[in-house]
Amino acid sequence: MRIDVHHHFFLDAQKKAKQSSKVGFRTPDENLPWRPQTSLAVMDNLGVQTAILSPPPVSSNSSGPEARAEVRQQNIHSSQLCAAYPGRFGFLAGLPLLDDVEGSLEEIAFSLDVLGADGVTLMSSYGVGNSAKYIADDMYDPIWEELDRRHAVVLLHGAQTPSSTPYPHPLLGVPISEVPNETYKAAAHLVVSGKKRRFHNVNIILTHLGGSTPFLAPRVAALSHYMGCPLTPDEIIEDFKSFYFDTALSAHETTLAAMATFVPSDRLLFGTDFPAVSIKSIRWYTGNLENYFAERPVDLANIMRDNALRLFPNLGKSRDQYSSGVYQVSDQLHDGPQCTVNL
Repeated sequence: MRIDVHHHFFLDAQKKAKQSSKVGFRTPDENLPWRPQTSLAVMDNLGVQTAILSPPPVSSNSSGPEARAEVRQQNIHSSQLCAAYPGRFGFLAGLPLLDDVEGSLEEIAFSLDVLGADGVTLMSSYGVGNSAKYIADDMYDPIWEELDRRHAVVLLHGAQTPSSTPYPHPLLGVPISEVPNETYKAAAHLVVSGKKRRFHNVNIILTHLGGSTPFLAPRVAALSHYMGCPLTPDEIIEDFKSFYFDTALSAHETTLAAMATFVPSDRLLFGTDFPAVSIKSIRWYTGNLENYFAERPVDLANIMRDNALRLFPNLGKSRDQYSSGVYQVSDQLHDGPQCTVNL
């Protein structure tokens, strides 16, 4: 059975559909409104035993008590899902806008210590427009210090940030054209700033095989060193290779062959990006992955399951009163009836 490390949940169908439309994408109608059963049916179809849930990567400038409360409710709900469906779900905690450093640190502690989250999910940048900051900004050092102290796992997802120019065609919206490059920019920022090396205890998973990271890493190695990065080109490449990479929406003979020259297979993790995309698309990428490793069953088993088990030794083991049902949280699914997880 497989473990899907890149699996989202959408609590508000109308909000998600509107957000997708704004960035030139369409969430499959059959996946909205999302409920646990939506994922479970697809997981069973794909042979996925456990999906690690994470909130969608949505940029925002919102901070303060309301934003903190929304993230807290989201994380409690995720923990309850893990308890309601034992062995089927794990979860990565969302954090508030990282500019709210205190709130982010509080949510890390609550999610990991109380809810039993399997890690956290971060975006490539926070804020919008000229106020946006990339993930290695010095302002966020206290957050990285805490994640490093905890040896935490982080899923790093490219933000849906529009380019300075319009996306070139309706069939090439922001999630298709820009998100992979945002992932690369975040990874490169961590590397050239020295933060990847400084906070080396954090296990960072780059989504979508790192986007354009494997192809642009050599460019960064020489040119950023030339521009003053104190790391040597070889050290820069070494730090790029220290990431993990999930296969969501990226597995193909071409990309997998490139990854084989970049990192060993124990750095690859199976991911689907469901429910953001259709099961038809996921089957195509999964088939590519299976075909590429058809003659290497051990490598395939590691990518599909065992690498994740090593990275997430307590996968899906939520804990304390919030996940056991003493605390109940309900969420209004705007395109359907109210959904409460009763444990």
